[in-house]
Amino acid sequence: MQRRPIAVAAAVVVAGGAAVAFTLPSLAGTNESADTAVTTDGVSPELLKALKRDLGLSGDQARTRLARSEWAGGVSATLAAQTGEDFGGAWLADDGTTLKVAVTGKDAAEAVKAAGAVPVLVKRSEAQLDEAKTKLDAVVSEAAGLTGWYVDVPTNKLVVVARTADQADALEFATDAGVPASALTVKVNKAQPKPLFDVRGGDPYFINLDGGQARCSIGFSVDGGFVTAGHCGAVGTTTTGFNDEAQGTVEASVFPGEADMGFVAVNGDWTPRAVVNDFEGNELPVAGNTEAPVGAAICRSGSTTGTFCGTILAKNQTVRYPEGAVTGLTRTDVCAEGGDSGGPWLSGDQAQGVTSGGSGDCTVGGETFFQPVNEILATNNLTLVTSGGGAAAEETTPPAAETNACAALPVQREGDIARAGATQVQPNGGAYRARAGTHTACLDAPDGTDFDLVLQRQNNRGSFRTVARAEGDGDKTLSFTGRSGTYRYVVVSASGTGSYQLGFNVS
Repeated sequence: MQRRPIAVAAAVVVAGGAAVAFTLPSLAGTNESADTAVTTDGVSPELLKALKRDLGLSGDQARTRLARSEWAGGVSATLAAQTGEDFGGAWLADDGTTLKVAVTGKDAAEAVKAAGAVPVLVKRSEAQLDEAKTKLDAVVSEAAGLTGWYVDVPTNKLVVVARTADQADALEFATDAGVPASALTVKVNKAQPKPLFDVRGGDPYFINLDGGQARCSIGFSVDGGFVTAGHCGAVGTTTTGFNDEAQGTVEASVFPGEADMGFVAVNGDWTPRAVVNDFEGNELPVAGNTEAPVGAAICRSGSTTGTFCGTILAKNQTVRYPEGAVTGLTRTDVCAEGGDSGGPWLSGDQAQGVTSGGSGDCTVGGETFFQPVNEILATNNLTLVTSGGGAAAEETTPPAAETNACAALPVQREGDIARAGATQVQPNGGAYRARAGTHTACLDAPDGTDFDLVLQRQNNRGSFRTVARAEGDGDKTLSFTGRSGTYRYVVVSASGTGSYQLGFNVS
């Protein structure tokens, strides 16, 4: 189906006698541009242009920074598994290339050096910082005058964001919750974060509401539809495309609470594509969803303001919107405005998340929070559509041999480790969301190898810390009872190579 070109404009629609201001989408079922730019090393020229403009980088510096961000993400995950409870978090320094890793012990510091990163000895581990933030999350209803809190890895402290200059109330709130003052910093920001749900844009998808309509931005294409912000429509709400054609139905939505995530299933007239509209006549490719670390360069596209870039400042932040608190968001110094909600965030050509809300605007600047896309994919069992040729084929597991002791578990994943010392993350390089319960896993490893099985939980900053581990020769079994959250398994080759099968479940 032909789609007319996108035009950015303010829009007010009268429905049922009421004038309603709409939020507009970032992309929606457009034709592939005939002059789609060819990427270089996975980075589109348009994204490089935005990075150069917003971060003051040359083209070579922008490419180097993006490549370093991708490397840092992999090294950080490996070190989190290797150093265990000594791990205090990781971040890229202001130069965008130096990876610093906080650890609480000297042995862990040596492992950091061996991985090519810079160790920083700290007092508090990531697990301790995670515990401190959890204490504040438990009393969020008592946080009058505060807009949120997050773990600041470089300072090894918990930052509480207050709307007034009276820091005493913020400190009292945190210390009453059981967080020591020595682990706290109070930051004053008078702006109140809000969901970017309304006003202007260009290429909308309409959310059909009683008495009118509203608009939001499409985030990323997935097999069967697209992901967006949860505050952009409740489950069962129907949507209409920018061309006034019936588009789909909201099948999943969470807001407020543990996330700001939504999924819209589209009808057969719409074809999900692996591109992001930059609203300058270009389409930016989406090649994957490797998570970028704190300090990484990142860009977002929004139908109100176009493409803007900046830096990831913190992960897994709790944000108190007027509608209620949302946990698990990523904080950035990128600006956004009403109408950008639900829009996509990219680090290079890797999908990172969808716009949730923020403060400020793109005239004076501000902060914007996004919902990580990997949590949306894992929670709703969705497959990201990528530029490698459309939606990846669903993974199928061949019938297990009778000798496979792990075959009885309902979730099955396979992998192959080609060299000793290497690691692989499951499921499928991502993570999964689980309610409170018991995690059970079994690893069927090749004969004569020593493959360890590690279970990790995502902490307040968005990194993963080890909560259970099974080591030794032969097959492994693991059981861990924990609270709700985002989890993943890491298969580590202590010695040997070959194919393995992982089975797991949460009950």
